[in-house]
Amino acid sequence: MIGDKVFVHYTGTLQDGTKFDSSRDREEKFSFELGKGQVIKAWDIGVGTMKIGEVCQLICKPEYAYGTAGSPPKIPPNATLVFEVELFDFHGEDLTDEEDGGIIRRIVTKGEGYTKPNEGSSVEVSLEGTLEDRVFDQRELKFEIGDGDTLGIPVGVEKALQAMEKGEESLLTVAPKYGFGMAGNSQFNIPPNATLKYKVKLINFEKAKESWEMNTDEKLEQSRIVKEKGTQYFKEGKYRQAAMQYKKIVSWLEHETTLSEEDEQKAKALRLAAHLNLAMCYLKVQEASQALENCDKALELDSNNEKALFRRGEALFGIKEFEQARDAFQKVLQLYPSNKAAKTQGAVCQRHIKEQHEKDKRLYANMFQKFAERDAKVSRQDFSHGIKRSRGQFLMGTQRRVKLSPAPHSH
Repeated sequence: MIGDKVFVHYTGTLQDGTKFDSSRDREEKFSFELGKGQVIKAWDIGVGTMKIGEVCQLICKPEYAYGTAGSPPKIPPNATLVFEVELFDFHGEDLTDEEDGGIIRRIVTKGEGYTKPNEGSSVEVSLEGTLEDRVFDQRELKFEIGDGDTLGIPVGVEKALQAMEKGEESLLTVAPKYGFGMAGNSQFNIPPNATLKYKVKLINFEKAKESWEMNTDEKLEQSRIVKEKGTQYFKEGKYRQAAMQYKKIVSWLEHETTLSEEDEQKAKALRLAAHLNLAMCYLKVQEASQALENCDKALELDSNNEKALFRRGEALFGIKEFEQARDAFQKVLQLYPSNKAAKTQGAVCQRHIKEQHEKDKRLYANMFQKFAERDAKVSRQDFSHGIKRSRGQFLMGTQRRVKLSPAPHSH
């Protein structure tokens, strides 16, 4: 299908048998995405019809290969090419930022145009969700990307829609992380940690304004709106959806340089709130490194912010940097002595530090004990070998003396 990543071996020759290229000679399979124009037209068409394990011959007319220009110096103009191709594997396109295979798309029908929906776009879609051949969701609806969770649409489907063109129909495989996660979904009778299949068609959409299309007043107004939306998601325990809203504030206001003094203060307050809330969201989903990054961003805006300092300690604790976490909580107490939570967390850090020291002590003690035992064993072996060598030399010397002694007199 269009967009599938395929893995092949091939040998290419001219019609007279002259070889001009071979992946087998390089001992490395060749991969490309079908239908994306990454290879000659004949390959997009021909390889798309193959099955895994199949070996075929593609005879490619010039208009489906390199045309009147050829590909100097090996392929002359108007050349008909012959390829022997073996297909080893193929899989759909990974749409995740982390490339963790959590959202796989296979395009059934290619869309039209080049524009795609963005965050906040109004989309009209038809979808069918299945779990182990059971259809659990089938409908046609309109919604804004970012609000899908309120309608029982997983974040993985929303992410995929942002990669689709108008009229495109695709098959999606959505891993639990991008589906209904560990909680499952009671409305659709989805158990925890279920991998879902969706058939989705993007019927139509209207893009949301990009940051560069909005003036300052619009950015500030929209930031206030999405902040409230994010807070509502957070209260409902939808931390990733909340984070998506707070990220918008950062993207809209982070690089604004032409603000009035009054607007600058408003923007700073919104950015500070966004980073603090992002840190909290990431702590909730146990992504401590991301939380730490947002705490640092918040502290750039307000170096003594109580929430930022405290959450920074929590983030450091989350990545097991207990000494740094303790120091962070101690700083909170220095500035805000009445913060009981910081005192409690500092004591927890101290306990973990002590436990780690005890563990290290036992580890090194065992290590030194093993070294000592090994050295003692080596010493005993050396001593034993030394005795054997000395005894051997003595016996050999005796033999030599016996051998060299004159024969005894006969009586």
